[in-house]
Amino acid sequence: MNGASAWGRDLGAGLAISGLLLPEAVAYAGLAGLDPAHGLAAAIAGCFAYGLFGRSRFAIVTPTSSSAVILAAILADPGLSPAEKSTLAVVTTGLVGLLFLGASLLRLGALASFIARPVLRGFAFALALSIIIRQLPSLAGIKVAATDPFHILTETFGRLSEWNGPSLAVGMVALAALVLSRRLPRLPGAAVVLAAAVLASRLFDLEAHGVASVGRIDIAFVLPTLPDVSTSDLPHIARLCLPLVMILFAESWGTVRSLSLRRGDPVDADRELRAFGLANLASALVRGMPVGAGFSAGSASEAAGAVSRFAALSAALLLALLVAFGLDFVARLPEPVLAAVVIAALLHALDPSPFLQLNRVDRDQYLAVIAALGVFVAGILNGMLIAIALSFLLLIRRLGSRRTATLGRLGGGHDFVDIDRHPDAVPVPDIVILRPAQPLFFGNADPVLGEVARKARLNDAARGIVVSLEETFDLDSTALDALQEFDVTMGKSGRAVVYARVHDRVRDLLAAAGTGDMAARSAYSVDDAVALLSKRLGLGENSV
Repeated sequence: MNGASAWGRDLGAGLAISGLLLPEAVAYAGLAGLDPAHGLAAAIAGCFAYGLFGRSRFAIVTPTSSSAVILAAILADPGLSPAEKSTLAVVTTGLVGLLFLGASLLRLGALASFIARPVLRGFAFALALSIIIRQLPSLAGIKVAATDPFHILTETFGRLSEWNGPSLAVGMVALAALVLSRRLPRLPGAAVVLAAAVLASRLFDLEAHGVASVGRIDIAFVLPTLPDVSTSDLPHIARLCLPLVMILFAESWGTVRSLSLRRGDPVDADRELRAFGLANLASALVRGMPVGAGFSAGSASEAAGAVSRFAALSAALLLALLVAFGLDFVARLPEPVLAAVVIAALLHALDPSPFLQLNRVDRDQYLAVIAALGVFVAGILNGMLIAIALSFLLLIRRLGSRRTATLGRLGGGHDFVDIDRHPDAVPVPDIVILRPAQPLFFGNADPVLGEVARKARLNDAARGIVVSLEETFDLDSTALDALQEFDVTMGKSGRAVVYARVHDRVRDLLAAAGTGDMAARSAYSVDDAVALLSKRLGLGENSV
């Protein structure tokens, strides 16, 4: 593809993306309880900054539904004035940017993997459903006092007689058009729906029929400034920023990684952290709100045929031009259409197939369910903390497992496998071979090695023990102490011990700790360890 053609496709993709970003930015600002100007400024700045510093050609960094709802929870104090909410939102966005940059400098990108995917799926499902429920009153043309999903549903359907028919009709038609437009990814469906909605608003005077519109948006073009905030508020804001950063990174990295894997594009988590940090700082400087790479916008970019990051840059430029010269157009946009845009963007998150797959393989389905329930029962922020806690509890449970396999020789060769899974594997006479199923570290070394010792004692005929440490690539001081104590205990019981599959780092550590004898009794393979132990025990060739 030549340069002119690529730029043309990127410009076309930018047009399609800007048509989607406009209503999403306005809607997500409303979700957070902010003026639409915050969402529009964030969309322009975030998209432009990521286009300059990011790596993914499809990622579009703008306000997202999840960050908007979490920001709303941060700004939920009813005593805050609109000006105070605006200031706190800007400070929050700046701190989010600094936390992303700090994580990048510390190379913490790998931590994204520590939140289990079933937990993220459950959280994302509940969050999407929660946000969709919050759009129902706008579709129905009513205002509700409730703030949590259960009471919003109850109040909305308890007031069926107050629903505004034209509002519901406009919203449902827009939603159907948005869903159908996905069958024509090259068509800027969102832009077409917006234009049609504004035209209908003018032709049929929808406001006179009770259909609410966005209204006038005031955007002051000022130089970037630092907000005036009390230093006493910073610790409180910083504490609340942590779950916001975690969900933004989990959502954004998941989007970038999945879109890149589909096309074979290289991406680096630490570099993406830096790009997200710079995008949020850019948003804060123009008094925007937190931004991340949403899956709906990224998928729209891919479907529109984006070739490079110029698609994001052109989307930012086109959106800026629309904000500068088309705010009268935006003011006539019906609110039910904004609700339809949000719902259409989140429908993909309600796909039950990931949960059905977890149920088919019978792995971690309960984690997804608990994470989802946490959002509905405890709220967005507490639900996120529950999801994070679940991930770490799962990690601790897996690492704390005491499962130890007993190995036998397979087919008279050099391979040793779990006897319980391979009945044709043969135990080595006079030797028991044990392999812990997890790496040794301070949290599990004592119980795991205790289980190894217990299994060794059960085999009364065994004169020697081979312990395979293939899962342990390094040792902390606690695990080292536990391994040394295990070696001494086995020696006192009259059992000779040899260690197999010992990594070089572990071997070096044993030597540095003054346990050269243990290092000398270490082998690189189970077969070598059996041969070494057989020699020490004076066993014949037939035994080996």
